[in-house]
Amino acid sequence: MPLKIAVLVGSLRKESINRKLARALEKLAEGKLSFEYIGIGDLPLFNQDHEREYPPAAQKMKEQIRNADGVLFVTPEYNRSVPGVLKNAIDVASRPYGTNAFAGKPGAVIGTSQGAISTALAQQHLRNICVFLDIPMLQQPEAFVRYKDGLVADDGTVTDEEVRKFLQNFVDHYIAWAGRFSG
Repeated sequence: MPLKIAVLVGSLRKESINRKLARALEKLAEGKLSFEYIGIGDLPLFNQDHEREYPPAAQKMKEQIRNADGVLFVTPEYNRSVPGVLKNAIDVASRPYGTNAFAGKPGAVIGTSQGAISTALAQQHLRNICVFLDIPMLQQPEAFVRYKDGLVADDGTVTDEEVRKFLQNFVDHYIAWAGRFSG
């Protein structure tokens, strides 16, 4: 039975290249991982005043993450860090204290951009956050994908064979990593 993975894509853009990357990973993991894309665009901004009675969208997201076997972050890099919408989702899902939905979930991070260093700094910031949240993170291979138009076809197929092999290696390592934590 495939492991259920909560996927948080840090871009809300309709034509997000990071969403395309996530779809490509989903296709490469077919039959071994089941991806559940977690909606983060409609979450209220984190506000500690909400902790007594969490908004329904926040409760739903926390439950989706709790019910997953692992978590995959697919993030762009905005201003050398994690997009605000993704950080907000992380803050909401990890609060209030003692109800962190991420705790113990095996995680991985990947991202793509057209820049030379891709999403290296955003991923490093995200890894620091994940350590605090008790998310055991896949350390290797790191995956900073330099995106070019047409890299991922509409059906999720990676069109560059070298990149496809690299991404398959990433997926295979994450499957093995997440499998170490499953019952």
